[in-house]
Amino acid sequence: MKKISVGISGIGSYVPDKILTNYDLSQMVETSNEWIVERTGIETRRIADKDQAASDLATRAAIKALESANATPDEIDLIIVATATPDHLFPSTACVVQANLNAKKAAAFDMSVGCTGFVYAVATGANFISSGIYKKVLVIGSEVLSKIVNWEDRNTCVLFGDGAGAVVLEQCKDGYGILSYELGSDGKDRDCLIVPAGGSKLPASEDTVKNKLHAIQMEGRDVFKFAVRIMEKASISATEKAGLKVEELDFLVPHQANIRIIDAALKKLNLSRDKACINLNKYGNMSSASIPVALDEAVRDGRIQKGDNLVMVAFGAGLTWGSLVIRWNKEGIDD
Repeated sequence: MKKISVGISGIGSYVPDKILTNYDLSQMVETSNEWIVERTGIETRRIADKDQAASDLATRAAIKALESANATPDEIDLIIVATATPDHLFPSTACVVQANLNAKKAAAFDMSVGCTGFVYAVATGANFISSGIYKKVLVIGSEVLSKIVNWEDRNTCVLFGDGAGAVVLEQCKDGYGILSYELGSDGKDRDCLIVPAGGSKLPASEDTVKNKLHAIQMEGRDVFKFAVRIMEKASISATEKAGLKVEELDFLVPHQANIRIIDAALKKLNLSRDKACINLNKYGNMSSASIPVALDEAVRDGRIQKGDNLVMVAFGAGLTWGSLVIRWNKEGIDD
């Protein structure tokens, strides 16, 4: 049986209106614009309203992706939402989005893979299509990280922002679309990036709230070293699986965590910065939303053209990593 080629037929993103600047943060914790920019490259980030949940951001991004793909909600067979900040422990955020869109025939589930979630979700969705089970899959990365940040911890609160990005996956022309992917995990280092409380291991209590155990905790140096190493390794592995050489890549679409991590990965891959889609200066680290938002902006700006070879690469809690090589088809977007 011939394998079905799967590509992105539609893409969309949404970020909240509220902008939190480095100057604003300097009024909240002991930090400065210079300190944040030098260490991270981040200048501003977007913050969701009090009543906005991950499903709200996801729904807005999904509507744009559906319009881009010239698709209607009732054509969607499956909705996958990658998020570290779901509306609830259950039901899944994907089920909320399914109801919001009135996508009546769509199955729906969430994926919890931290910042690597979007890559995992695209690889999963693509397999449902390539196997012939489904025809159209909606994949969304959506985060409201501002609600799980300790705003008294300057080492983490300066990093994160809120946003959502979505893509529609469907069959595309042979030779285009998703060429390969590489997924991995290393659970022994899971405590390097964690929200300790709120699950079955450490349920919510007066003590967990008092000790801010429902907020992100991170061993920054360990994560940084891991990220630099794995971004190169995962990118090369997926590129080789696709039958390409690194020099044949037109764009790197990296997880937007830290400009120093991105620059180090580019150096190791011998790629110039103009080959990277970077927007973390505006949005900070949006976890699973960072890659689809950066990709959407690059497509809308006309940087990415049909036939371009892209590698999306991310790392995140778990620890996890993932990379995915796509030959851009743009069908249903600008064609």
